[in-house]
Amino acid sequence: MADLKSFVEEIKKLSVMEVSELVKMLEEEFGVSAAAPVAMMGAAAGAAPAAAEEKSEFTVVLKEAGANKIAVIKIVKEVTGLGLGEAKALVDGAPKEIKQNVPAEEAKELEAKLKEAGATVELK
Repeated sequence: MADLKSFVEEIKKLSVMEVSELVKMLEEEFGVSAAAPVAMMGAAAGAAPAAAEEKSEFTVVLKEAGANKIAVIKIVKEVTGLGLGEAKALVDGAPKEIKQNVPAEEAKELEAKLKEAGATVELK
């Protein structure tokens, strides 16, 4: 029993993302689903809703460029590696997916950059 208590103490030291990865690894290893315990654990840690924790990859969708379209084009060009013309066409064609299967942290950073430039962004 003492080993289990020390194990729980070690888990408490992990970030929410690390706990999410641990749960996924355990689910794969043992062929089980721990959806309810993950939600409870996230709430206990004072984290975001469980649905956001479970998803580790996102698709960044540009809904609208906004008033500062040039700044948005520059950001899109930078993060996608597209040329200027392709980035402009992507922004002009909004709503469009900018990047797919982006890690959560990178997706949030990209969303923040685009919103700061005046764009409307959605993470799926």
